[in-house]
This record gives sequence, C-alpha cells and structure tokens, in this order.
Amino acid sequence: MGRTQTFDTGTVVRAARTLFWQRGFEDVAVPDLEAATGVGRSSLYHAFGSKRGLFDAAVDNYLEEVVRPRLRPLLGPAVEPAALHDYLTGLRTALAGTSAAARSGCLLVNAATAPVGRDSAVAEVVAAYRAELHAAFGRGAVAAGIQDAERIATVCTSAVVTAFVLARVDPPAAVQALGTALTVVQSSLAQGSGGR
Repeated sequence: MGRTQTFDTGTVVRAARTLFWQRGFEDVAVPDLEAATGVGRSSLYHAFGSKRGLFDAAVDNYLEEVVRPRLRPLLGPAVEPAALHDYLTGLRTALAGTSAAARSGCLLVNAATAPVGRDSAVAEVVAAYRAELHAAFGRGAVAAGIQDAERIATVCTSAVVTAFVLARVDPPAAVQALGTALTVVQSSLAQGSGGR
C-alpha cells in the first residue's frame, strides 16, 4: 500500500523556492529544506525524488507564480501600448524595495551563474526564460509603436538580466540598469512619433 502524503505540495514547493532563491541550489542542504518546509527527508524524497527534483519543482513554481504573472500583460492576446513601460517601471520599483525577494534577484539568473547552471536541463530552462522575456518585450515594443522592436527587446532583456544579477550585490546599480532601459524605450517612442 502506498504512503499517504500528509503535506500540501504547493506549500512545500514555495518554502523550498524561497530558500533556493535566497541561497542558491548548492548552498541549501537537505536539513535546511526539512527545517524550511517542516517535512522530513524521507517524505521530501518520496514526493520529489531528490533535492534536485524539489529544485526543479521550485523553478516551475517560480515561473508560474512569480515570472509569468508580471509578464502576462505583455504576452496576452491584446498588449496595451504602455505594457512594456509598466513592466520596467514595476520591476524597478520592486528591486528598489528592501524585501528579501528584492535582494535575491532572480532564481533562474542566479542558477545560471552557479554550478547547477552547467546542467543541460537547467541551461535549457534559463535559455527558454530569456527567450520568453525577449518575446514579451518585443510584443510590448510593437504595441507601443516602436519601429525597431527587435533592438528594444534585446536592450530590455539585457537590462533586466543585468538588474537581476546586480540586485544581490549592488541594488542601486540594478535600479539604474532598469532606468536606462526605460530611457531607451522613451527615446524610441519619441523618435517614432517624430519627436512629438
């Protein structure tokens, strides 16, 4: 007879996500996960297979609950002209805050720069995330009427990734990177309207 699970999977994954986000995959030990989730090692392994399985679940949860809700206005069927500006402004405000999440950067960017990022499955997820950002920003640029949407998407993607890296070590520089992206977007809008 199979073991009955006595915990809520979503709650456990969110607790693990917070730990991995703040400290990174390599710096989180199984006892840390037990303490953070309130679930014993054998139950964690039964549900997720391994620490890595729990990390993969945390990454999926991060994409669904943190990344995509913020990107939704840029990926929906109808993108508002201000959606790209609003995304960059909102992210800049979030990274200017003092919360632990603001100081943690991005779970996926952090993973990309750590040893776990050399794993082909993690590298694939990170590459897909970058492509999703780029596509979203391109759609936002088109909706705003920017003529060189591809260039703006590339600039914004680079600025956002840079901001996520800097959030952990130099928060003002992270905010400045997003401010620069906003300036480039505004400048492109002005050029597209003939400076009006």
